[in-house]
Amino acid sequence: MEENKDLIAIIQEQFPKLSKGQKLIAQFILSNYDKAAFMTAGKLGEKVGVSESTVVRFANALGFDGYPKLQKSLQELIKTKLTTVQRVEMAKEYSNDWTIFRKVLKSDVENIKSTLDEMDENAFQYTINKILKARKIYIVGLRSSTAIAEYLGFYLNIILDNVNIVSYGISDLFEQILKVGKDDLVITISFPRYSKKTFELANYAKKQGASIISLTDSVLAPVASISEEIITVKSNMASFVDSLVAPLSVANAIIVAVGMRKKEEIKEYFDKLEIIWKEYHIYDEK
Repeated sequence: MEENKDLIAIIQEQFPKLSKGQKLIAQFILSNYDKAAFMTAGKLGEKVGVSESTVVRFANALGFDGYPKLQKSLQELIKTKLTTVQRVEMAKEYSNDWTIFRKVLKSDVENIKSTLDEMDENAFQYTINKILKARKIYIVGLRSSTAIAEYLGFYLNIILDNVNIVSYGISDLFEQILKVGKDDLVITISFPRYSKKTFELANYAKKQGASIISLTDSVLAPVASISEEIITVKSNMASFVDSLVAPLSVANAIIVAVGMRKKEEIKEYFDKLEIIWKEYHIYDEK
């Protein structure tokens, strides 16, 4: 099956060839993909009045190797299609605060585990090398991704002193990246719902000859299409809020990896900082 093709378009394209029972499934998904994404094959069949085996055959008819692959594709779809209101509606299943606590933390643990299991070692190594070789580094992460961009940029700038965090402020976003060039690196951080401005900034930088590396959740993310390398990080949502726990963990790993390559330099830097912190009482040392 064509991975980069919209699932909705595939269903619409295959609809005339489907059996009567499969058409009922297709109609339900087209109208309620936000609900169908989290239904088992049995539950979906029960909802539309067909057998579980019919649901499995429906998935095969669309080109999927079983229902779980179709379900995963549906869940990828809703990351970009769902409005915040629809996400809030999905959260109605949370019966109490303790249920929320357990479900959210379990989801975060699973995101980190999946990211670790699926991480491309060569992609990570390539990213560290590019960071160390870049003349200048621009980090672009807007809206909810701002938190990751600020964290990554703050620590990388302590180690390297050539890092710019592109963010909303007194100057326009494009003004902050205006001088980007061929020896520079742009790290984009982009998770659903994807910021259009992040893609535009990365696209501008690419046209100026800069290298683009993206931290994102999927090879189908808009920035992925113009990136030299992609660090794929899981951010599956437990509710209306996307999880940025795994992206923050990956940002932390990047900082530590770069720091270990510059161990002697940062030791000298932190020795000076400790003197300043102590002299000006930056930290409470009671």
